[in-house]
Amino acid sequence: MNQAIPAPRIAVPDAIDEEALRGFDPAAPVVVLQGQTMGTTWQIMAAVPDALGLDAQALTALVQARLDRIVAEMSHWEPGSHLSRFNRAAPGCLTVLPADFAQVMACGLRIAEACGGAFDPAQGRLTDAWGLGPRKVAGEPDAATIADAIAHSGWRRLAFDPQGRVLRQPGGVWLDLSGVAKGFAVDAVADMLAQHGVRHALVEVGGECAGRGMRPDGDPWWVDVEAPAGMEVPLLRVALHQLAIATSGDYLRGAHTLDPKTGRPAIHDTTAVTVLHRTCMEADAWATALGVLPPARARKLAQERGLAVRLLARDGAEWISPALAAMF
Repeated sequence: MNQAIPAPRIAVPDAIDEEALRGFDPAAPVVVLQGQTMGTTWQIMAAVPDALGLDAQALTALVQARLDRIVAEMSHWEPGSHLSRFNRAAPGCLTVLPADFAQVMACGLRIAEACGGAFDPAQGRLTDAWGLGPRKVAGEPDAATIADAIAHSGWRRLAFDPQGRVLRQPGGVWLDLSGVAKGFAVDAVADMLAQHGVRHALVEVGGECAGRGMRPDGDPWWVDVEAPAGMEVPLLRVALHQLAIATSGDYLRGAHTLDPKTGRPAIHDTTAVTVLHRTCMEADAWATALGVLPPARARKLAQERGLAVRLLARDGAEWISPALAAMF
């Protein structure tokens, strides 16, 4: 006998945001835009009213320019980026960050503190030691290399003034914002589209998504949460109504997320973490943090912080946080 396919779970917010109705046009055509950024791809489905006078080519150029500015500020792959220049700065040097960079830095440091450093925006030395940045390495770093990288890492070594947007280089610390910048890019593009009158869109960068407003047919922007191939988990479908979603895991690219405390890949029972949040930037960072933490600690922290989370274990076991269960 064929086994019955488990019924899908539908997750929806508890209310319609009145602000999301602004600019709603049931006759607006949905355009699909796409391109490349941050070593991955981006795609947008947007309801664009004819009255705006914006064609797909013009919107694509606007989106790409916005993404290129973010890369120019925060990429650790680009030697000329603001981030790379900070990493090369002399000890004691004070750097005034651009507004986007400062916003991401503030978020990264806030979540680093909340999760006890499981997410750390100042672990660029470790990233480099493992060949997860522009410098390729022949194999796994030895214990001495890892210890040296840890000694030159750590968010607590940074001094940041969010009001003045000033970040102090303590000496030898390298930033790596890859666990949060992609989520910020999703938010930034969605905000930029809204500024041009496109308030109803689904924005995706490298698998991280944010939904704004509604589709012209009155439905929300629906997103199916992926699971590792061969894992029989009931489908989770999310209404991204003024919400964002991010997933972190080792089931596609292997163990590429480093534990800042051990300096080694975070390998335990959890293989995928999905987080729903108001902003994609925070969803992105929390997905990274909860994927680094041991499962019991991740579950406890998700409950304490009221986060909407799904954890998938390697044996197919699924844990749903109370905040996410309340959306079913």
